Amino acid sequence: MWRPDRSVRGPDRPTLRDIESLNRVFADAFTDRYSRDGLVGVRVPQLNNLVWRYALEDAGEGSMVWRDADGHMVAFNMVHRSGTEGWMGPLAVRPDRQGEGLGSLMVRTGIDWLRAQGATTIGLETMPRTVDNIGFYSRIGLVPSHLTVTLVHDVPRRPSGLAELLSTAAQAWSERLDECRRLADSVLPGVDFTRELALTHDLGIGDTTLVRDGGRLVGFALWHSTPLAAGRPKDELRVLKVVAASCTAFERLLQALQLSAASERVTRIAIRCQTEFIGTYLRLIELGYRVHWTDLRMLLQGYPQRVPAEGVLMSNWEI
Repeated sequence: MWRPDRSVRGPDRPTLRDIESLNRVFADAFTDRYSRDGLVGVRVPQLNNLVWRYALEDAGEGSMVWRDADGHMVAFNMVHRSGTEGWMGPLAVRPDRQGEGLGSLMVRTGIDWLRAQGATTIGLETMPRTVDNIGFYSRIGLVPSHLTVTLVHDVPRRPSGLAELLSTAAQAWSERLDECRRLADSVLPGVDFTRELALTHDLGIGDTTLVRDGGRLVGFALWHSTPLAAGRPKDELRVLKVVAASCTAFERLLQALQLSAASERVTRIAIRCQTEFIGTYLRLIELGYRVHWTDLRMLLQGYPQRVPAEGVLMSNWEI
């Protein structure tokens, strides 16, 4: 009896020519996931091509795809490393090829790659209500940790002043980038976001807001304002990375982000706050930030999330 060829090959490193296939697998897989979670009728949109380009170039050699016997994409895993911090996302398997062990294979492959790269923190994020995802990742050795809560705040109509941006550094660009590297390393040794900062600048999809104390850099926030979904208008400033030497520096950074958002002509700011920063989370609530979404951070056993002894370092594990 004839049987279809269910073999897969990979991982291969995708190119920009694969964005259409990545988008199709992404939208189909997450739409199917929402449907199985009871959100029938919800259709997950495809992502902006620039967002995919950022994901591919940020992951670099950690961007992985698997293909069927005909060369069609069946799964992908974007594996990212920022110094000692390693995480996976997005990752998806085409709905018609789920249940064959491919998901487990690609997560284990991502973990092995991050280990080989020297990551000391390894994890990913999933939706808290998706209990089968939590069980699936737990069987691989990833255990539930804190929530990552997306908080949003409307932008004041007429904030006064201008924030310092990394993009305006001109000839001092390399020096400013190195300042950011040194600050992140001082708050949490080993973490380095300079690749993400430079890539955001090169693609023109956002910027980095800087705050100083007497000329010394005490905080920065990397953000994107390009629409996340294809065909959507620009409407929010999404903060991906936050580094602040102190709580005071964090509050000044929030004020500077309001100025940056106003300059971008967007209507709101979105910050993904890891709830291990209890004081930071509560302060955002006090300042009027509203809970918009939740994700569950899961960490590989033996590769924990490190928290600064002083200051704040929040890292978004989504693109």
